[in-house]
Amino acid sequence: MDKDIKDLKVLIDSQSISKRIKELADEINAKYDYNETLNLICILKGAVMFYTELSKYLKMPIKMEFVSLSSYGDAQKTSGKIKTINLNLPSFENQKVLIVEDIIDTGLTLDFLIKFISHNCKANDVKLAVLFDKKCARKFDVKPDFVAYEVDDKFIVGYGLDYCGLYRNLDYVGYFE
Repeated sequence: MDKDIKDLKVLIDSQSISKRIKELADEINAKYDYNETLNLICILKGAVMFYTELSKYLKMPIKMEFVSLSSYGDAQKTSGKIKTINLNLPSFENQKVLIVEDIIDTGLTLDFLIKFISHNCKANDVKLAVLFDKKCARKFDVKPDFVAYEVDDKFIVGYGLDYCGLYRNLDYVGYFE
């Protein structure tokens, strides 16, 4: 991994990510009632760093839930199929849900999850917060409600994003040329 890290170009440094997540939390706080519980759903594994950092700055009571979905596996491009590993969620009837994801590109995974939470879990309000929005890759009509950064067609790693399970632990986001 040391050799690979030398070839990694920094896209966004650690301090910038932390600052932007705080600003995003302020945007979310402005949209929700501080007295109403918000159900946060983290899509594992990639969103976990973003999820925990974001949750520290939210002012309303929150409940934390986790799901494990993927359409990538160990590839740099989506397989086009959803692999569900853990999709055990409670009923969210008459509740608000905020899905927290590391990156949205084609929108396949998030389209599936939003529909699942709306129909199967009966949430009346489902919103989406993403660390990165790669609009150029979108194939499904999924629009995030809260976006930290827009990115072009680079394959990025770090801050939870991985390649073959590696690089999640970097405190910055980088890319390979």
